[in-house]
Amino acid sequence: MKEPKLNSFIELLFQTHKAEWEATPSHEQAIHWLNDLLEFLFPNSRLNKKIIYEGQLRKNQIELENILLSYLDSDQINIGDAVDRFYASLQEIYQNLRSDAARIHEKDPAAGSVHEVIVSYPGFYAIAVHRIAHQLTQLLIPILPRILSEHAHGKTGVDIHPNAQIGVPFCIDHGTGIVIGATSIIGKNVTIYQGVTLGASQVSKGLSDTKRHPTVEDNVTIYARSTILGGNTVLGHDSTIGGSVFLTKSVEPYSHVFNTHQLRIEVKSNF
Repeated sequence: MKEPKLNSFIELLFQTHKAEWEATPSHEQAIHWLNDLLEFLFPNSRLNKKIIYEGQLRKNQIELENILLSYLDSDQINIGDAVDRFYASLQEIYQNLRSDAARIHEKDPAAGSVHEVIVSYPGFYAIAVHRIAHQLTQLLIPILPRILSEHAHGKTGVDIHPNAQIGVPFCIDHGTGIVIGATSIIGKNVTIYQGVTLGASQVSKGLSDTKRHPTVEDNVTIYARSTILGGNTVLGHDSTIGGSVFLTKSVEPYSHVFNTHQLRIEVKSNF
């Protein structure tokens, strides 16, 4: 008696899945491509003694093209041109990431070397994936950049939307719990510590085409657990935002903003 309904439901699932998954890249392929690309840029000899050569990059390029062909309609985007433009930008991405790693090493007294930052720091990994994902968004490639950014989010606890604009160099220290929204604009020589949010002051689907997240100008440091909200909020250059600050208004350049509300802890002794 129930079989016709079950068959109808299965048919509905089949049609829905077919429509949706034909327009979705394979997560497994996407992460495999990302890992190969990062291995090409920053080979980790402890794990894999690959020889860097032109064929390796060409293989990675073909893999990206196949991923895009698997879910993109060629009428939406010139896939071959997008792939060529992405790999043409790879040298700039690499140079930017070397600058990011050098900046993290410079800012963190616990970092033994730039190489240590590259191979082991979650903040650097989050930045590396973001710079790759952001370049893909610039080429109007849908879905894939968000899959990459969420992969980095899961590995590092750093949630950077691929549309966010981030200058060079950029330093994330520790990283866990950082959120950087889609319309955030971050200048050069900015340092952000764990738990910082660059978010929207209100959430509405109708605001999807407006600037909802803050602008952080050059040479700004934002310490742990601070929350900066709003598309009109600008942190002026060379400013310092202390820990646990909540801001919804702009601050002038060279500002020092601190949370003066301190918790008093009274310790009583039995002696």
